[in-house]
Amino acid sequence: MALFGPNGAGKTNILEAISLLSPGRGLRRAGADDLTRKPEALGWKITGILQSLHQTHELETWAEAGSPRQLRIDDKTAPQVALGRIARILWLVPSMDRLWIEGADGRRRFLDRATLSFEPTHAEAVLTYEKAMRERNRLLKDMVRDPHWYTAIEAQMAEAATAIQRNRLRAIEELTTAQAAAQTAFPTANLALTSAEPIPDDLQAALADNRSRDMAAGRSLIGPHRADLDAVFAEKGVPAKDCSTGEQKALLISLILANGRALANDFGAPPILLLDEVAAHLDATRRAALYDEICALGAQAFMTGTGSELFAKLGTRAQYAEVTETGGQSHVTQKDAL
Repeated sequence: MALFGPNGAGKTNILEAISLLSPGRGLRRAGADDLTRKPEALGWKITGILQSLHQTHELETWAEAGSPRQLRIDDKTAPQVALGRIARILWLVPSMDRLWIEGADGRRRFLDRATLSFEPTHAEAVLTYEKAMRERNRLLKDMVRDPHWYTAIEAQMAEAATAIQRNRLRAIEELTTAQAAAQTAFPTANLALTSAEPIPDDLQAALADNRSRDMAAGRSLIGPHRADLDAVFAEKGVPAKDCSTGEQKALLISLILANGRALANDFGAPPILLLDEVAAHLDATRRAALYDEICALGAQAFMTGTGSELFAKLGTRAQYAEVTETGGQSHVTQKDAL
């Protein structure tokens, strides 16, 4: 579906609502309270009917003001990770356009999102690791030197780190294979997982040996939280950070499409694609190529843009809707094929 309309009309809100039918915080990384209507402090709810893997599911996710997000699948309470077992959702939003030139945090999140699409339990490993690391960092800042306080925490960090590293490397392998197997108008990227400091095989022992250094820094200096995703424009041999704005956007789209192709084989169904302002920085030829590849993938895709002309090359292959805003309310009007 192509959604078009002026900036601020509410197009991205529609995509965000769909993204919340996947594990995590959605495409804007907003917490449950951040989605609450203000100043009324009203809660929110999203419902949907999902057809995936030859099954139909009724989904309902919501949060009351001041309470964590809840989920029901087919009228049964479920953990968020269960959403990843019945469907996969991928997205590309304008804030990701600076992925290659900003800090490693954003690239880790991008990689972890791709990793989560292949392994729904990856989020649990990341949360376990981060929680244990926060506890260890608190001990370091408080200058606690008794090793008994650290042993169990460092064991937990090491166990979770092993799963994180394994999952991330698998995701990079899946993306690399999917890129190599496709004939595409978008450039391929050579991907590698790097780190500020190499992660040792025995992380638990390394953390124990590194306590004095970490205490001086006030934080843990080794582990998967310091990893980075390195990408090189394969055809030119140029690091992604040194590519033009258009090339950086094309590399991002290439990875999203590769992720989708890999999931179609691994999961058994193509993912739902959420592509916000996807036509930005793409010329007419690449826009047409993108639409052709999405249709060939067979994925249900929701795309936004400010003008209907951006989707002209889709023709009768898509549904169209105009999003407008009046009096603080968004209105969606279905349109005929462009």
